[in-house]
Formats: sequence, structure tokens, C-alpha cells
Amino acid sequence: MKGKIATGFLGLMGAWLIALTGLRVEAEAWSRVFLNGIPIPVSFNDGDSFRIQAGEYQGSQCRLAGFNALESFGPAHQWGSWHPYELYVIAKMATLRARRGVWHCFTEGKRDGYGRLLVECPDLVVSMLREGLAHAYQPDDTPARPEYLRAQQEAIREGRGMWAHGVPAFVMTSLHSATEDPGKEWHYDRLISTNDGHSESRKHRNIYQECQWVCNDEVVADAIATRAVAREMRESASLSPLLKEWSNLHLIEFASRFSRTGELPAYLEGPARDPVLRFLEAARAAGKLGEPTLRRGSCMLYVDFHRRYGLNRAPCLNGHGTLPPGVPDHWSH
Repeated sequence: MKGKIATGFLGLMGAWLIALTGLRVEAEAWSRVFLNGIPIPVSFNDGDSFRIQAGEYQGSQCRLAGFNALESFGPAHQWGSWHPYELYVIAKMATLRARRGVWHCFTEGKRDGYGRLLVECPDLVVSMLREGLAHAYQPDDTPARPEYLRAQQEAIREGRGMWAHGVPAFVMTSLHSATEDPGKEWHYDRLISTNDGHSESRKHRNIYQECQWVCNDEVVADAIATRAVAREMRESASLSPLLKEWSNLHLIEFASRFSRTGELPAYLEGPARDPVLRFLEAARAAGKLGEPTLRRGSCMLYVDFHRRYGLNRAPCLNGHGTLPPGVPDHWSH
């Protein structure tokens, strides 16, 4: 009975999603944003990107900086007790939320490696993060903005959106098979920290098959112990003046990163770095950092870009999708 109820719930979610987002309607809705103070029409194709329909940058596909929405091409994410289709619905909800707002954005005209115009929309980012419809994201090792992290931590504490059924240490956001560019020695999968939004690349030489689930075995620091050590750092008479520019979340990241890797983030520079390192080495020697544990983190479905849309869609993207190996199927029985 429980399985039938769950299956029915997924079906209702799908019907609701189609009704709200027009999943079967080809016409694309336009929204309004103020770009560098000028109102322009844009079309959101997902929660973190849009195409500009008029004005100076007409026709430009834009990547919105500071956050990342889940993939909306199909049920491609899984962690905790989520069904992939449920997270797919959240990805579609993120697109709907973006389309229904009026946002204030700005750009300096720079573009990313894919030729997309880089745009900042702080009010959109905070709204999406606070509702749990996206997660903070930096393309490198640096932390996301403090206001973004505060909004995300609020959503995590309240179990909103994508955080309702588990919080992985990292969200897997992209996969790259060795077959995509055989000339490269190494390939990578991208992981985004749910603590401070920084990116880490998992280097590999793996060949991924279409519709293969790839899961991250993550090393997780003892949350209670690292928070306690971060508090000691904040209260330390010698360290506190050196750390005044860093938030409590950053201090937790310093302790957590050191616990699981033995290193500090590269962005912690200047006079604070060596004292923090010595403090954490002493904390580890005293057993204050606890012991890291290994657990299965977030999973992502590998589907080549050319097989994600249209009539040539990979079969695993149809219906409610598939489940990663080892995840009990509580939904279809």
C-alpha cells in the first residue's frame, strides 16, 4: 500500500508539474529583469540561466553567477531518501520560480568558457537559495557570498526544497566520461560543497555508459566536533582578531576541510593561515576534531548532452526515471 501511495504521489507531482510549467507546451514564457537598470524581456530555460530577448545583449544566453539549480533534462539527481523524479520536479519548480519573478541583475559583459554572458542577480539567488530550489555555487575553491550561504543554511535548517530528505556534503553537478575527449589524460566530475559553495573536481579516467548512475563516496568530517573547534577558533584571543573577516560558516569549513583532507582552503591567505593551521593541528592531536567517516553522497545520471532532449532522448529520462544501484525502491511496489 505504501508503495502504491508513493507511486500515486509521484504521478500527481508530474501532473501538477505539467500543469504549472507547461512541460508539454512548446511556447516559452518571457519574464522581465532589470539588467544594469534597464528592464528587458528574458526567457528562463532553467532556474539559473536565461536568454535575453531585447536590448544591447539580445540573443545572448546567460549564466547566472553564484548558484546552481539542479539539472532539468530529466530525473538525473539522487541523494538521501529522495526519488530522482522528486528532485526533477524541484528542478522544474526552480525554473517556474525564476520565470514568475522580476529580478534586478547586472553584467560587465564577461563570458564563460561556453560563451555565455555572465550575469549577477543577487535577489534571485537569495530567493532561490532560501526556498531550497538551488544551492550556492562557486566555480573554484573560493566560498560563496556570506548572504548566499546564510540563505542556504536557513533552507537546510528548515528542510526546505531539495534539503527535505537529506543533505549531502557535496552535490554532484556534472559528469564527464573519458569517451567525450579521448585525447585528455584526465577527466573530471564536479562536486559543489553544501557548506560553503566551493567546487571540487574529482579526477578520473572512467568511461561512463549512457544511463549509468555515478555516486560520490564522500569523506565526512564529524559535524559536532568541527563546529566545536570552529567555536574555539572564534573565541581564541590570538586567532579571533585574525579571523574577523570570516563568518562562522567559513571557520566551520576550515575545521571540516582540515579534518577530512589535512589541508586548508587555498583562499585562506595572509597572517591568519599559519596560526589557523597550527591551531587545527593541535586540535587534531588532542582528538578534538573527531574521526571522519565514509558514506555514499549524491549521485548523478550520466547522459551525453546530445541525448538529453528531443526525440533522441535517452530512455532512462522518460517516465519516473531509474534509481541508483543499492537504493531500495520504496516507490513502485
